[in-house]
Amino acid sequence: MAFGDYPAEYNPKIHGPYDPARYYGKADVPLAQTKIGEVGAWISRRNKTPSAIAGAMSRAWWRWQHKYVQPKRAGIAPFFQLTAACMIFFYTINYGKIRHHRNYKYH
Repeated sequence: MAFGDYPAEYNPKIHGPYDPARYYGKADVPLAQTKIGEVGAWISRRNKTPSAIAGAMSRAWWRWQHKYVQPKRAGIAPFFQLTAACMIFFYTINYGKIRHHRNYKYH
């Protein structure tokens, strides 16, 4: 699969129009339905290649877009979500500088 191509599992005759938010591979048991003893086997069945991880992130992005950003009557939720994500990101990258400004009771 080259960059920008459809997934190998996608068949337009079977699946219809392409949806970037849908996984066209073989269906597996969702993580929420696995038992504790089966989690290791569930993780070992995942495809951990960089292209598979990029595809999973792309599908998550498009699911978020379809649910919050692109509806006809989209609300303000995506702006709050983006603001919260930026705040968490910048707090994380600046934590080394921020932790030196803690207030201690005894000096």
